Amino acid sequence: MKYTFDIVGVSPLLQFFNHQQQNEQKPPHQGVEYLGMYTCTLDTFLESVESVPAKWGWNLDQVVDTVIQFWLNNSDSIGYWKVRLSNAGKDNLLVARLADITALQAEFESLLDKKW
Repeated sequence: MKYTFDIVGVSPLLQFFNHQQQNEQKPPHQGVEYLGMYTCTLDTFLESVESVPAKWGWNLDQVVDTVIQFWLNNSDSIGYWKVRLSNAGKDNLLVARLADITALQAEFESLLDKKW
């Protein structure tokens, strides 16, 4: 199984919490998790993904490797998001997405099929 990890934005804490609560009430896209963090460090990212593999039956070593590879290959992006999070203030979170690539593709396809 292949995984992907991306930083997707900065969100007010209450808005992120509300989004997570709404997602709990809908049928989940198996294998897509959104994680909120107060800091932008590799340790924080690794800590945030520790509980996810058990929920979805993922390989923890591969998930950790995916996060580390993101960190090593995206220093410009990480720097950008560190500044954005710092400028946003203390009541905001950095939001990251961890997903099984197949599940993420299914989520994107469902968005394209949605009638807006």
